[in-house]
Amino acid sequence: MTAPDTCRTAQFGRFVMTNGSLRRTDSAERVIVASAQVVYLALLDPKAVTRWLPPEGMTGHVHAFEAKEGGRYRMALVYDKSEHGNRGKTSDETDIVEGRFVELRPNERVVQQVEFESEDPAFAGIMTITWAPETISGGTRVRVTCANVPEGISREDHEAGLSSTLANLAGFTERNPRA
Repeated sequence: MTAPDTCRTAQFGRFVMTNGSLRRTDSAERVIVASAQVVYLALLDPKAVTRWLPPEGMTGHVHAFEAKEGGRYRMALVYDKSEHGNRGKTSDETDIVEGRFVELRPNERVVQQVEFESEDPAFAGIMTITWAPETISGGTRVRVTCANVPEGISREDHEAGLSSTLANLAGFTERNPRA
């Protein structure tokens, strides 16, 4: 059995009032032919994260990673080519993200709070990312929800990035069923 090639997006562009301003929540999901345990472990393994998290056209480098509730991580996402068309959040070619694991519920949920290093206020603020693997017949439905999305991240870019990341996660976990 193979997973579908497409990622289903849901509620892209839903806006929520936060501290007097509207902040967007985006979500996407994909069915992956792997167990919820394998997906959960891939979410918490720094070597695995560098392989599946960067969307197409980017490479990941983990600088710190404490996979425990309250644990912190730091990661750089680097564009593969200087002609990528999008400007990075930290520099022209790099997005540096600082994160914290808020909740770890084995095989059910990983909640992270992340903040981009950027001088541009359009990328300011703490975004909450919730990964929710759910066991279904034939595999795992993985839903990722990003709340409080910085206004500098366009809906179209975020949708493409989340879809690419979920495709990478599917490819990684389906090739490494004991991840």
